[in-house]
Amino acid sequence: MGEKDGTQGGRPDGHERHEKDKESARLSTLLRLPDGDDIDLASYDARDTPAWQDGKTAGLAAIADMREDLADLQERLWAASTAGDRRRVLLILQGMDTSGKGGTVKHVAGMFNPAGCRVRAFKAPTHEENKHSFLWRIRRALPEAGEIGIFDRSHYEDVLVARVRELAPHREITRRYREINRFEESLADDGVTVLKCFLHISYDQQRRRLLRRLDNPAKHWKFSAGDIEDRALWPEYRKAYEIALERCSTPRAPWFVVPADRKWYRNWAIGTLLLEHLEALDPRYPKADFDVTEYRKLLLKSV
Repeated sequence: MGEKDGTQGGRPDGHERHEKDKESARLSTLLRLPDGDDIDLASYDARDTPAWQDGKTAGLAAIADMREDLADLQERLWAASTAGDRRRVLLILQGMDTSGKGGTVKHVAGMFNPAGCRVRAFKAPTHEENKHSFLWRIRRALPEAGEIGIFDRSHYEDVLVARVRELAPHREITRRYREINRFEESLADDGVTVLKCFLHISYDQQRRRLLRRLDNPAKHWKFSAGDIEDRALWPEYRKAYEIALERCSTPRAPWFVVPADRKWYRNWAIGTLLLEHLEALDPRYPKADFDVTEYRKLLLKSV
């Protein structure tokens, strides 16, 4: 009595509990925004280190250790595409200025074979880009089958900057949220794993990073007067992000909030999220479409 569908007395059996414990421990679960909830970014600690308790030194070692697994999965993804597998991965990085989008690209993309990566940094739209829909330039930069695409900023600029700076009417901004959701749904339908990461930096940490840029002549090229103007609009940008995260976190393209005050943790978290998503895809090397034994015999005879 009491045993039904793998449970005892209505409670999960040992295997089911183990599987649930594994799922709850996944970083993808810990950092994923809840569906449909109101978002208050002030409630998220930008210095937190979810799923990691061993400090910076161990974190840096863990980043180095994941390189081999990521490289192997990338190669398998690319190999599968040669046999018609259309799947690919798109990593989208968004965040306030100095949150580390460029640094994340540098460290994470460095774990992959560059031949299989497509990296794009989106600046203010050009004159040509403004002639088209805001998604036009995004579609042109999407990864091909077997590739890993990384966006430093993305189509979300058109509901963030455009909202804060009032570059488009409110009705147009509202329409764009729906268009983004439809677009990302179509990507998922076409075999794209969309991994959207909000790099969450604190107001005080941004100030420290901007000061370091000013104090280091080698970093002056990264600084502009617009950084100070945008910082003055911090509450408006935070609200714009909260709205975008709420309206555009969907079951097939959820948002992940990555604490970004600690650079090493940010890099470890993004690498781990990529690893978990690639493992879930589980790409396989295609089987040979020729007689391996026969060709081996021919090669041995040729010696």
